[in-house]
Amino acid sequence: MKKVQLTQQGLDNLKKEYEEFSKVRRPKAIERLKTARAMGDLSENSEYSAAKEDLALVEGRIQEIEELLKNVEVVQNNSHSNTVTLGSRVKVIHNDTEDELQIVGEFEADPINKKLSSISPIGKALINRKVGEEVEIEVPAGKLKYKILEIK
Repeated sequence: MKKVQLTQQGLDNLKKEYEEFSKVRRPKAIERLKTARAMGDLSENSEYSAAKEDLALVEGRIQEIEELLKNVEVVQNNSHSNTVTLGSRVKVIHNDTEDELQIVGEFEADPINKKLSSISPIGKALINRKVGEEVEIEVPAGKLKYKILEIK
């Protein structure tokens, strides 16, 4: 597996999620399965099937997070940099509207909260750009123009 680039905040969030899954959700899922198993005939026990599926999902996510944590590379944002890098907060103007975006690794992308993956069309277009530069980005909805106002 290739290195997984995360900001420090992304790594902290992943560790919190791991704690939640391994220390809270796994024990609950195991207890639910034990309770369902005690209900009797497993072939007609829908609660048993659902509990078994839930435990499998929890275990799958725990394994996925463990694999990510083994391959994490924390990217330090050089806030004094004059170019956009992973971890940068970028103030842009688009359609006469100012916005602040953060460029993050693909596993911590959250477009609703303006955290864009460095491999997304917008993230890719902004990486290595400088204040004052304008970029034209091809997205499924058409072409977008962004002007970089500030890099933090």
